[in-house]
Amino acid sequence: MTTQQITLPETFLAQLQTLPPEQIQQVIDFVEFLNQKYVSSQPDQSMLKQPRVLGLHKGMGWISEDFNASLPDEFWMGE
Repeated sequence: MTTQQITLPETFLAQLQTLPPEQIQQVIDFVEFLNQKYVSSQPDQSMLKQPRVLGLHKGMGWISEDFNASLPDEFWMGE
């Protein structure tokens, strides 16, 4: 007995071809969304291999002298 194995892409394409054009466009839009969300958001390997350079932005930021001071009651009460 010979069995024919159907792969997932073939099954998917067969089902996709039965849809009306509007729904096919929705599937295409969803695949593009997933591609942008998961494939594009993965860090580029070339960026991971670059060494960090200390002091690049030295002097560009500051912290106020009263950074650790208690906040007034007006802040917490929303007045």
